[in-house]
Amino acid sequence: MRRLPKSSGHVFASTDVPVEALTIHDPQAVLRWYASSARVRRGFCGRCGCSLFWAPVGGSKTAVAMGAFDTPTGTRLHMHIFVSEQGDYYALDDDLPKHAR
Repeated sequence: MRRLPKSSGHVFASTDVPVEALTIHDPQAVLRWYASSARVRRGFCGRCGCSLFWAPVGGSKTAVAMGAFDTPTGTRLHMHIFVSEQGDYYALDDDLPKHAR
């Protein structure tokens, strides 16, 4: 299996938001985008480098990093993806759907 570069070094929890429903307030204009491939771009803080977004180019949704929120969100996990690449040091022992990729 070809190993892919890691984006976060560990689990990346995100929620998909329709592009038309996403508003980004960036008064200091520090949000930066990086084209990690021809199909995907990643948004991050231009000051600290924190991963904030993942978006397919031309897609209808943007994945927003749940770790970017300071307040309780009321959001719950819906599924696990890329479980074929999970580390051997944690278990997914819930009943949520699990997808290899």
